[in-house]
Amino acid sequence: MKLFITGIGTDVGKTIVSAIVTEALQADYWKPIQAGDLENSDSHKIKSFLSNKKTVIHPNSYALNTPASPHLAAEIDGITIDLNQIIEPETASHLVVEGAGGVFVPLNSKDCVIDLVQPDYKVIVVSRHYLGSINHTLLTIEALQNRKITIAGIIFSGDENKATEEIIQTKSGLKCIGRIEQEPYFDQNVIKEYADRFRENLLSL
Repeated sequence: MKLFITGIGTDVGKTIVSAIVTEALQADYWKPIQAGDLENSDSHKIKSFLSNKKTVIHPNSYALNTPASPHLAAEIDGITIDLNQIIEPETASHLVVEGAGGVFVPLNSKDCVIDLVQPDYKVIVVSRHYLGSINHTLLTIEALQNRKITIAGIIFSGDENKATEEIIQTKSGLKCIGRIEQEPYFDQNVIKEYADRFRENLLSL
């Protein structure tokens, strides 16, 4: 199984979700494009969160120096992101692929993050509650559906908001894989606890 983790925007919890899903499935992890924070990248964070010994963390296809939209970060580095150079790692394990920002974050003048999603991927949408998040979540879902991309479900992140979660699920028809509370911190123990909680739902995708 190949699961692509995308969010409704930036800083909604994609990396925490990626860690939980990776731990739950003892999957391999791959972030094709990392922009900025190379000394403490999402791959570094994932590694620090995992307790299982099976996961392989595959190198980024592009590791860009500037914390900005990938198209701009690449331009500052003097390169252009080429989808043909983004080659999925080979593995016999499940694979978790983490996107960058939301689905329409530009990679170059033509391609966006949504163009990284391959036909055999299932997408998990990470939604975090804020004013406007219903709109952003439903727009993300509609964009994926318009491309005939399989959506595995939604994971909600942060403080619970029943009204928001219910309307998103009603309008989208998607199932909730799980929800992550507004935890004071995340470490291996917290990630493992959520992994145990989510495992059954993930294995049924």
